Amino acid sequence: MEIKPAAMVIPKDTSHLEQGKYGPVFPRTPACYGFTIIAKVKPGHADAIRGYGGTLAKALETDPYLLGPLKLHYLRWVLFDDDTRFMYQGIFDTDFDKYTEDAVMLFRKAGVDTVFEHLEGFPEDWKTNTEAFVRFVREHQCNSFMEYGEYPYVTADEIKKALNVKNALSQMLDQLQ
Repeated sequence: MEIKPAAMVIPKDTSHLEQGKYGPVFPRTPACYGFTIIAKVKPGHADAIRGYGGTLAKALETDPYLLGPLKLHYLRWVLFDDDTRFMYQGIFDTDFDKYTEDAVMLFRKAGVDTVFEHLEGFPEDWKTNTEAFVRFVREHQCNSFMEYGEYPYVTADEIKKALNVKNALSQMLDQLQ
């Protein structure tokens, strides 16, 4: 079966979308699920945000599966406008409601903070108030209007399985030589 690239346009008006626990349930696109938020950085906190990136990278070296429950494909963090604004972009395999609930649970369980604590208006009680966390994200969410996938609708687990099969086949062929 050939996998063909695909794109999907996401309507500006989301009022017709099914409503989940925390608002509209955006459709799964060829790029899977995801969201982008843009928020103001608390004055003087840009270095802390960069430092948190390093902390997270080190934690993943220790436990590469730390963020596994989030079913992530990619995360991208960007500081811009002279370090006064922050963009968080995540692409993942679950819908928004599940992702945000899993994120709060994961950080609470791991006893770690979130980079969002360095953003203006982020709720201090986010670990015990998932709805406040979600409200912040929704208020700062910048919806995409088109998403493209070179390998559409493929989950991170499916990609990892395919790579494991490829590696096993490669090893088997190497042994035959």
